[in-house]
Amino acid sequence: MGRILAIDYGKKRTGLAVTDPMKLIASGLTTVPTHELIPYLKKYFASEVVEKIVIGEPKGLDGQATDATALVKEAIRILGKNFPDIPVIKMDERFTSKLAFQTMIDSGLKKKDRQNKGLVDEISATIILQEYLQYNS
Repeated sequence: MGRILAIDYGKKRTGLAVTDPMKLIASGLTTVPTHELIPYLKKYFASEVVEKIVIGEPKGLDGQATDATALVKEAIRILGKNFPDIPVIKMDERFTSKLAFQTMIDSGLKKKDRQNKGLVDEISATIILQEYLQYNS
């Protein structure tokens, strides 16, 4: 049984989250520099079975594409080229960064810790994955 991996793709950093093998619980995995994403995933996929990738699709409040949408489309192309046997599913990521930041506040993180943008990206990926699991349960 494989895991589902979620990606909050960004120009500089990419947040990653993953399910347990039963696909019940979404957990933050890490944040990697975007230029290191493919090598990181190759190493991760060598040790873990991943059956699906869910990637956050940036949309504006009106549901239309944003400046970051083209960046994510290119990432999907690169993922498909490097991992042709793993399907990539797009998931609306509107408000995930705001939800991630609020989660950090609610969990009692200090202001200095909340400024860690990598942590925001990892939590955003976890939210994307949780929403995917809820939508598909």
